[in-house]
Amino acid sequence: MEQCQEKNKILIHACCGICSGYPISLLKEMGYSPVVYFCNPNLDTKEEFERRLEAQKIVCMYHWVDLVVEEYWHEDFLEAAKGLEDEPERGRRCDKCIELRLREAARKAKELGITKFTTSLVISPHKNFNRITEIGRTVADGLEYIAIDFKKKDGFLKTNKLSKDLGLYRQNYCGCEFGKQRGD
Repeated sequence: MEQCQEKNKILIHACCGICSGYPISLLKEMGYSPVVYFCNPNLDTKEEFERRLEAQKIVCMYHWVDLVVEEYWHEDFLEAAKGLEDEPERGRRCDKCIELRLREAARKAKELGITKFTTSLVISPHKNFNRITEIGRTVADGLEYIAIDFKKKDGFLKTNKLSKDLGLYRQNYCGCEFGKQRGD
């Protein structure tokens, strides 16, 4: 992908196709031109990574937006989570996971010449908008982290409806083996 100098470009980190559907459309409505970044080393298996990536591709085709895919490198997530394996969902392990992915999103945005980034993670009612915003701003490294609470105005309902309409794969856990084992 060539470097992008347009002011309205924004890189959106996408955790999965389900969560990114409505955020992409809202960003477009707000005048942004989203570039989707699929970077999820937290996913417990390569198979899960591929299933979620296929759903993400469908969403990006539906919205006519570019998709940038990061390779699957689970070892980096395991290193970030080391010592935090028994933390509950939304605990310190999750903060480290989010930090890892948003740091990579900021790095990728810079590489592409995009000055703004955000994440679809905040659409989940299980995620803390303020905490994710704080992490995003901390790792921004000179970029602008755009904090949009995609849950507002029935965003979670809208993104779920779109995912059902598109027949997307629907996972029943956040992604890592630690949350899956605990039933989080």
